[in-house]
Amino acid sequence: MTDVPCLQHAFSMTPARALHLAIIPDGNRRWARERTLLPWKGHEKSGETFDRLVEWCRADGRIGVLTFWCFSTENWKRDPKEVAKLMELLEQSIRSKREKLIKNRIHLIRSGRTDRISPSLLEGLNELDRATATDPAMTLHLALDYGGKDEVTRAIWKLRDPTTATEDDIAAHLDHPELPPIDLIIRTSGEQRTSNFFLWQSAYAEWVFPPKYFPDFGPEDLKAAIDDFEGRKRRFGA
Repeated sequence: MTDVPCLQHAFSMTPARALHLAIIPDGNRRWARERTLLPWKGHEKSGETFDRLVEWCRADGRIGVLTFWCFSTENWKRDPKEVAKLMELLEQSIRSKREKLIKNRIHLIRSGRTDRISPSLLEGLNELDRATATDPAMTLHLALDYGGKDEVTRAIWKLRDPTTATEDDIAAHLDHPELPPIDLIIRTSGEQRTSNFFLWQSAYAEWVFPPKYFPDFGPEDLKAAIDDFEGRKRRFGA
């Protein structure tokens, strides 16, 4: 994981009042199943959708941080063949995106556990973090082997004395405490659950649950969701 000062610089370079957008890309396997394809074919198509959305966010200018859930702490329960293929696709994607991310000034960082993903994938992510850290215009934040409860638990483990900890103390020990709270979360496929996704950072996030499976979710759908969000009045409990 990159040192915090570098990441603070990364966010400071994002546009003023930029949004922290998060996406739960649900429906990949159902998309494949309805087309009588193997499950990972949905993940392959999802990768293409992901690329289009990242490019759109970078060009639109309203997004400072894009958080994307790649793999949850619970996803290890899936078929080992599917998990292995998904990890293979992730590693291939990381290698292929290096030059484009550098060119577009997109800083890639990650959250989640580090002890269960392959050393080669972890090193690829860390190398890309270092390679894209200079003068970023947007932050791409990947959640890999990530769960909200797990992140908060790991943060508490890091505390010197949990019995006297404040909210600020816990927040300071999250995976990326320098990132702003999440403003908008989009979960595709029509499922309306939070599913242990960034529980701390999403405390006051707005949610959108579009019915489309993620492989069919395009930039026009993303724009509609953000436009809707900008029309909402956020009170933060007031």
